[in-house]
Amino acid sequence: MRVLLVTYAERTHFLAMAPLAWALRTAGHEVVFASQPAFVDEITKAGLSAVSVGRYRDPARVLEVAPDWNTDGRVGLPMPYDVVDQRPEDISWPYLRDGFRQQVRDWHKLENVPMIPDLVAFARFWRPDLVLWEPTTYAGAIAAKACGAAHGRIMFSLDIYAATRVLYRRLLARQPESERADPLGEWLGAYARANGAEFDEDMVTGQFTVDQFPQALRLEAPGVRYVPMRYTPYGGTAEIPAWLHEPPRRPRVALTMGLVATERFDGFVVDLQAILDHLAELDVEVVATVPEREQRRLARVPANARLVPFVPLQALVATCAVVIHHAGFGTLSTTALQAVPQLVLPWHFDEPPLAEGLARMGAAIAVHAGEATGPAVRDAVRRLLEEPGFRAGADRLRAELLALPTPNALVGRLEALTAEHLEGAR
Repeated sequence: MRVLLVTYAERTHFLAMAPLAWALRTAGHEVVFASQPAFVDEITKAGLSAVSVGRYRDPARVLEVAPDWNTDGRVGLPMPYDVVDQRPEDISWPYLRDGFRQQVRDWHKLENVPMIPDLVAFARFWRPDLVLWEPTTYAGAIAAKACGAAHGRIMFSLDIYAATRVLYRRLLARQPESERADPLGEWLGAYARANGAEFDEDMVTGQFTVDQFPQALRLEAPGVRYVPMRYTPYGGTAEIPAWLHEPPRRPRVALTMGLVATERFDGFVVDLQAILDHLAELDVEVVATVPEREQRRLARVPANARLVPFVPLQALVATCAVVIHHAGFGTLSTTALQAVPQLVLPWHFDEPPLAEGLARMGAAIAVHAGEATGPAVRDAVRRLLEEPGFRAGADRLRAELLALPTPNALVGRLEALTAEHLEGAR
């Protein structure tokens, strides 16, 4: 079959999708990745075929257009998606309605509208059987409707999108007819009708959803068909440095705060200098992935610390006793697959709930980034090294991940789902 994968130009989202694209390709299917022009090189470097659609829209533009998206653009979930952390009885209709209106205007349209005409034209020409899309790249669902393909989402995070949508529809049904505004449904419905189709909820939540979290961490929305898949680490093209070929002489602690902190925002949200200084009090070797710009801001580098701009995360984590990170999807999952205890310092988007989930499993200690002082990080690392319960929790988490089907094992399920939906559409 022909499979079209779609994402806007966001590297972390693409990295979560690439392994499944490889699996489909090696199973003999035709696979094409569609994204904005500036992102084509990232796709082709991964050995995948790309098609350029629309024009580039810098994701940071969201923060420029809507500076009140969050307190400073990176504290927890944005409205209305933060309602997933609230009790249903505490959620107000105006908050949900206005939140969706803002996100459609300032996020979803900005990312998707430039892609839609070219993507629809390509889908009608190439005629994919299946379209797989990143959960906020609604252009993928529109293209699937336009060409009659089956379609599903590939998650890179907690499914806050479907969970919030379910809450929204529940409150929507209780409103007077004159108040039943649906900014997301109305926007998607207009594009569906323009392309000869009608709006359906699967344009928001997919006909099915590939989720890469183990059950204990997953956020599932009622009525959504979830297809579990084991996470496969991929961080882009990289060379493993020679110093990683030798086992560490002391317990190795990795410190990595992800791509977004320095690529999208102005540096780390934690005091890196204080953390390094206090980790120097432990008998450990610290490897910190720190861009050169951030390295120049440091007054000193302790003797037990090695600073590198980048190192392949999977290779590094395999040598570590503890990993300190921001609770990002890729870092969290890569560390979990190696059964390494984690110290998570969450701040942005779904990081806080993910950190809480890891802590509940006993695989991590969670300290909010705003409270991650040097002494707090040092003391947490000491506990992770000395208390065997964290290693046991990490082993349990790894076992849950390994129980999920690999991307290769999932291909047959996707073939069956595609056939099912195409048959149902006839």
